[in-house]
Amino acid sequence: MARNTVLFDAICNGKANVVEQVVREAIDRGDNVVELLTESMIPAMKEIGERFARNEVYVPEMLISARAMNTGLKLLEPLLAKQGHQPLAKVAIGTVKGDLHDIGKNLVAMMLKGAGFEVDDLGVNCDVNKFAASVQKGSRAVCCSALLTTTMPYMKTVVEHFKQYPDVKVIIGGAPVTQAYADDIGAHGFATNASDAVKVVSACLGLS
Repeated sequence: MARNTVLFDAICNGKANVVEQVVREAIDRGDNVVELLTESMIPAMKEIGERFARNEVYVPEMLISARAMNTGLKLLEPLLAKQGHQPLAKVAIGTVKGDLHDIGKNLVAMMLKGAGFEVDDLGVNCDVNKFAASVQKGSRAVCCSALLTTTMPYMKTVVEHFKQYPDVKVIIGGAPVTQAYADDIGAHGFATNASDAVKVVSACLGLS
């Protein structure tokens, strides 16, 4: 199926009402929902990520596009499940223990979903047990966010815990977090923003 340009543009421009209308019409027509996702919706989020990398859009625009994408995903998910569509991988994400900030974490979660991952959003103030429970349910990567320098050290606690699970990749990010810190604590990956996070998670899981 050729790309649905109306849907692609609606996601890129953050027009959730148009996304909902187009997806509903596609479902009513009996269009292939897997192709709708892979040929139109995921490419739109990839385009937004590339525009962000080129400084053509900024966080607010990314957030609006991601919300528009999720409007369509909510309609498609039951149908995708019935057709046996498999996500790229399951990923856990949460803000670490002691930290209640969630805007950056939410954006990363939405971008990961938009890229085709199944996302287990654990919320804020997440301890090791929360991440471990998600891994037991199939998460292959653990994404930790922190906005405070005082909560960053807990990321090391998470990394240390998952050293006993060599197949689980730990990726960290957040305003005060750096590549040097990620290297120091032994994290598998570090991302500076939501667009980079998708690339880093994909690379860590051998998907790119």
